Amino acid sequence: MGDRFTRLRNNYWVLRHGRSIPNERGLIVSSLENGTREEFGLAALGIEQAKLAGELFKKKLEEKNFTIDRVRICYSPFSRTTETAREVARVLGISFDSSSCKEMVELRERYFGALELLSHDKYAEVWALDEKNPFMPPEGGESVADVASRLMAALLTTETAFQGCAVLIVSHGDTLQILQTLLQNLKENPSSNEDIEQRIKGLIVNTVLSQHRKFALLTGELRQII
Repeated sequence: MGDRFTRLRNNYWVLRHGRSIPNERGLIVSSLENGTREEFGLAALGIEQAKLAGELFKKKLEEKNFTIDRVRICYSPFSRTTETAREVARVLGISFDSSSCKEMVELRERYFGALELLSHDKYAEVWALDEKNPFMPPEGGESVADVASRLMAALLTTETAFQGCAVLIVSHGDTLQILQTLLQNLKENPSSNEDIEQRIKGLIVNTVLSQHRKFALLTGELRQII
């Protein structure tokens, strides 16, 4: 990929979607088929959280002298994330149909397999398994390592497409925890002659991925990583 990719070329913020109908119903909605249904979009509170996140993001951009033309919003195709990203774009004055907003299937929710549409109390069982072995998936679902691999593809896409931008990643709890684990480790270990792809691959190991829960986000929470 060349020397220019030995370090990240953009600044990254993450935003967990606003409070959703699945959150309020206490349901795990993680499949692409279910997650893109309108009935599983944002709750009323979630819409307000998305607007507030947009206002906060706008303030942060102004503080760091990022003009709107240098902002990119990349989001999961799920209803709850698409609606969140749309609200943020509206606050910023960005057309949601423009090239500044990009739907990326790689940013989708972690798939929890046999736990689909069951109580979200089941998450605790998965996270306990993650801590022991992040390469072991829940039955029929994705492991932490599986999600990390597709997030690596997402990062390579954004790093190839954009340079010097403020990139907002609008996604889901587990997905963003895993993404932050990768980005934080890249940030803490900047000096390397390896390209970004090789550096990220080197992070898809037990000692790194098993720690993803420490990066948990509340619904509607915005956080700058790099």
